[in-house]
Amino acid sequence: MMDNPTPNGVIAMKTSLVILASAAALFAAGTANADLNADLKAKGCLGCHDMDKKKVGPAFKDVAAKYKGDKAAAQTKLVAKLKDGKGHPKVKADENEIKSLVEGVLASAK
Repeated sequence: MMDNPTPNGVIAMKTSLVILASAAALFAAGTANADLNADLKAKGCLGCHDMDKKKVGPAFKDVAAKYKGDKAAAQTKLVAKLKDGKGHPKVKADENEIKSLVEGVLASAK
C-alpha cells in the first residue's frame, strides 16, 4: 500500500506544465511590449515621450499612473485628444490604432 496516492510522474508533469505556462506568459508580455514600442515609434510618439522618463511630453508610465483609477474614462479622453489634436499634436493614425496605443500605454502602469 502506498502512503502517497499521487505518483511522482503526475507531480512532475504538473510542475512542468506550470513552468511552461509561466514561460509562455513572460514571452507574450515581452512580445506585446515590443509590439507596443514599435507601434509608438512608428506613429512618432517616442519623439516626445518615453516609457519611463519625461522628454518633451510626460513619461507614459506617468500618464498611466495619472489615469489608473478609471481607465475607461481615460481611454475616451485620451483617444479624443490624440484624434482631434486638442492639447496634444494630432496623431496620424485611425481611431482603432489610437485606441490600441492608448490601451497599451494605460496597461503599462503596474
